[in-house]
Amino acid sequence: MMQTDVKSATATADGTMVDQPTRVKGILITTTSTAGSVVLKDGGSGGTTRMTLNTPAVAEMFNALLPAEGVRFTTDVYVDVTNVASVTVFYG
Repeated sequence: MMQTDVKSATATADGTMVDQPTRVKGILITTTSTAGSVVLKDGGSGGTTRMTLNTPAVAEMFNALLPAEGVRFTTDVYVDVTNVASVTVFYG
């Protein structure tokens, strides 16, 4: 297995978080007091949904470590957020 440096990117609105192929290895979400969601797509706003995380109606921080090598994105990592204060992805 080849080791890569892990980097991070944070977003507070919809947009491209990582503009190259990568693997998402973890996610940190700061929620609001309204239920919402974080959708990660490969290939921009109209790309393939690789992951959807629904968030509860409570203002807290949640993290998710992804098993093994994480989730592979072949083009880029685009995030679509709904009722979420911020999302940070850890990638490499």
